[in-house]
Amino acid sequence: MQTPFRRFRALSLLFVGAICLCAAIRAQEPAEARTSQPAEVHGRLLLVLPFENRSGNASLDWMGEAFPDVLNRRLNSAGFLTISRGDRLYAFDHLGLPLKLEPTRATAIRIAQTLDADYVIFGHYTTSGNLAGNQTANQLTADAEVLDVSALRVGAPIDQQGDSNGLLRMIDSVAWQVTRQLDPSYAVEEQTFVAADKNLHPDAFEDYIRGLVAESAQQSIQQLRDAVKLDPDFAAAWLALGRAYFTNQDYEQAAVTLGHLRKDDPNALEADFYRGLACFFTGNYREAEDAFAFVSMRLPLPEVVNNQGVAASRRNKDAGALFQQAVTADPRDPDYHFNLAVALAHRNDTEGALQELNEALTLRPQDTEAQAFADQLKNLGSAKPNPDPGHAVADTQGPLERIKRGYSEAGFRQAAFEMEQVQQLRLATMPPAQRAAELVKNADQFFQRGLVLEAEREYREALGADPSSALAHAGLAAVRERDGDADAARQEAHASIQLTPNVPAYLVLARLDLVANQLSAAAGDVGDALRVDPANANAKGMKLALERRGQATP
Repeated sequence: MQTPFRRFRALSLLFVGAICLCAAIRAQEPAEARTSQPAEVHGRLLLVLPFENRSGNASLDWMGEAFPDVLNRRLNSAGFLTISRGDRLYAFDHLGLPLKLEPTRATAIRIAQTLDADYVIFGHYTTSGNLAGNQTANQLTADAEVLDVSALRVGAPIDQQGDSNGLLRMIDSVAWQVTRQLDPSYAVEEQTFVAADKNLHPDAFEDYIRGLVAESAQQSIQQLRDAVKLDPDFAAAWLALGRAYFTNQDYEQAAVTLGHLRKDDPNALEADFYRGLACFFTGNYREAEDAFAFVSMRLPLPEVVNNQGVAASRRNKDAGALFQQAVTADPRDPDYHFNLAVALAHRNDTEGALQELNEALTLRPQDTEAQAFADQLKNLGSAKPNPDPGHAVADTQGPLERIKRGYSEAGFRQAAFEMEQVQQLRLATMPPAQRAAELVKNADQFFQRGLVLEAEREYREALGADPSSALAHAGLAAVRERDGDADAARQEAHASIQLTPNVPAYLVLARLDLVANQLSAAAGDVGDALRVDPANANAKGMKLALERRGQATP
């Protein structure tokens, strides 16, 4: 079976070779300048299966899907590549397994091997009472295990107990323990994992999971609508709702719903791909082209570039360059050759169009439309070449270009993962101080987007590269502040300032003092920040806020 992750295995070998090269370079550095190595690159593809419901209460079946949903997000944040629910269901279908199967260990190994997974995470959960109706269980217990597929070895059991109303917190704790078992060098604190979903409405999360596993489209849409109503900032629920509308062919509503995701959200690429399709199917070709262009600028996968070209063609624009890009990226797809042939025909390049149609027919001999188009071009005879080959000939007749209605979700995530690996290889060749500065910059961007786990991981890697990085300590202070650990935040802020006085650390202290109603201390922190950078907008804003409360800043 050709899975979306076959290419990952080959590329991983390339990364291993590149890492060896970087290791040779880094071996020339002083020992104290080297950072700890991450877990092996070739062992970071994970499959998380739904957990088995052993509570005896069928109304709690939805929780089984909650575990892989949270674990996938957390493990991705920790630098692993997880297999999505869609790809897992695809494997179940390919193997002839029921979608709601609770697989045995042998079946789990078979599924993992089908998807080329390195590890499988599975488990079960029980409750001490009944969560149905208005009754609330006193305790929820989850047990997880990590199976190394290649070694056929199961790691130490992971047990976690918690209040049944704290399901998210408990799964986040399980995720941290799984991550540490897979990568003992992982340095992010457990409190960051546990606090990752603290702002997510628990009932919205339940509605979201119930919407994912609903058996009917209408039931799914209703549950997901309830989720975003309870928590309007729940991006994953907006994406799932938009996908549900799209699957139900309500394209106008799908386009509107998918537009709720921010452009810096981790799900924005997938959302804009389907928003582009939804706009395309409603005839809004300008919006469709813009949506596909947004995705292709970040991850120029061939299906995305192709669709950008198709939308542009519907607006009478010459998309030949985009179709050529798609063909170059994936020469085995006959549709890309077909679309390029249509674009070349519009330029009066009959010879080039016939060459592309021959390629398309070689790949798909039963393509009657391509054969008919080739016969049409042959009957036209040798047309004069277009005097301006950079522009299309508007009155040329021909079939419509073909759009790709789906994309490999694994391809998107794999591409992002590969980009991160390449980035790590590039950073590994830098001097320690420069590497730390780049890592802090990456971490700041993660933090501004609300990706706290990724931010802490980068800040800690920066300190591993350069322990004297004041801004890395300041970043960790902001992370601890976000987690609600004021004492740890103060410690990191003071450590930062002792290295080099800086605005971010002073502002962390100012916010902490403000929360503690220590206005005079907060004003002193802001004054220190302004002495470092008198033009800093955040410091000036806090100064104004303090003055409105009657506290002058020195």
